[in-house]
Amino acid sequence: MHIFLSISSKLLQSKSTSFKSLTWIPTIFLLSPKQMSQSTSIPRNQQRIRDHGYDDYMEVEKKIRKVMKFQELLLTQPNSMIAISRLDMLARRFGFKQYEAGKFILKFPHVFEVFEHPVQRILYCRLTRKSLLQIEQEKLALLAQLPQAVTRLRKLLLLSNTGRLRLEHVRIARKDFGLPDDFEFSVVLKYPKYFRLFDAKETRNKYIEVVERDPRLTVCAVENVREREYREKGGEEENVRFSFRVNFPPGFKIGKYYKIAVWKWQRLPYWLPYEDISGYDLRSLEAQKRMEKRAVATIHELLSLTVEKKITLERIAHFRLAMDLPKKLKDFLLQHQGIFYISTRGNQGKLHTVFLREAYRKGELIEPNELYLARRRLAELVLLSPRKVIVDRRLINYGKQGGEDEIADYVENGGDHSAARETVREDLGEESLDSDDDCSIDSDGDCSIDTDGDCSIDTEYTHKEANNDDVTDDAEDTRVTDV
Repeated sequence: MHIFLSISSKLLQSKSTSFKSLTWIPTIFLLSPKQMSQSTSIPRNQQRIRDHGYDDYMEVEKKIRKVMKFQELLLTQPNSMIAISRLDMLARRFGFKQYEAGKFILKFPHVFEVFEHPVQRILYCRLTRKSLLQIEQEKLALLAQLPQAVTRLRKLLLLSNTGRLRLEHVRIARKDFGLPDDFEFSVVLKYPKYFRLFDAKETRNKYIEVVERDPRLTVCAVENVREREYREKGGEEENVRFSFRVNFPPGFKIGKYYKIAVWKWQRLPYWLPYEDISGYDLRSLEAQKRMEKRAVATIHELLSLTVEKKITLERIAHFRLAMDLPKKLKDFLLQHQGIFYISTRGNQGKLHTVFLREAYRKGELIEPNELYLARRRLAELVLLSPRKVIVDRRLINYGKQGGEDEIADYVENGGDHSAARETVREDLGEESLDSDDDCSIDSDGDCSIDTDGDCSIDTEYTHKEANNDDVTDDAEDTRVTDV
């Protein structure tokens, strides 16, 4: 009885029964009909879930980018070698501080070789034989896949609304699409039946335009995947017709309503990336949903055209206006973490690398190509232990003398590498690049090929313009502010 009187007195003391005091009402009745309908749609703002397989890949890629900058710097020097003191000064353009360049190259003895000049008695740096073989192999693989690169560039131009793209934007992403450094002359101007190069009157920028739309090039990579899966696994046609491969990262929480939202989104029809949508009315809600899914398909096709099935988010932003992509690309891609993965590793968080998840398994490309394998050889050299270099040199130089005389002959001859070009090409055709049957390395790391005369590897084929362009690629990517 006492408890009943205390409860009734508290009810009489309340002077107002506002809506805020009714806290016992379930929240589902307080939601508007529009909010209730969004419960089975993919959330807009999602937290990024890390996948360590891709992050570890980018940690190695971070080292490779710095190594490649040093390689390009050495190849532009006379005789492909440079004094350590001068290297320390030139490396500051890459972000290195004083004395950091020397410590960096000593970490990778399979790529860089430090030796003492026999006359000047100062330390010099040059590339090792394995590193030069890897560069030569990558060059040959790039030339061999040039027809495929022409097809990639044609499809890339067809992805744009007007069939044209800025030459500068394509130049920045040329390595991602397997294009050579001089692609403006070796690809665009060499094939006038496919491409046309012109200057815009308004902006005075150079543009690349596709000459003719080939219907055979308007087939997306995801369509081939759907057809192959439908033939192998079967299933309902409506579930496969507009679907994408979804593989969520470990630890991604998938609730009941999120599964329903993904199932509804997979069955949603959309306009193909190569389809002309200029005649459609895009003001309705249904049209906006189709355009969002079309943007996913466009980025999916863009990643499929790259050599390594990855590209930085900042370079995708260069094509945003030409391909009708949304403004906030990062938030947009985080809604589809089962299709794409965004990694912030590799450049102190300044760049974001977008991976196509279905193309990778355990951090490796499922269907590698020759250019990808040639580039990964550099990663193998970077990851090799420095102790293996010491053991190999001791085994090869066992019982051999006169190592310093060979280094002196190498420097006095000016590093003439013209005689070994054909020998390198023959070595690249074999199964192993590390065969030491016809080579010997002295105590200081010099390499000589046992033919009729001493010779080494020619590195004069590199272009000085490529070094100047690639050094500024990362700086140009970070200028994009609308991501």
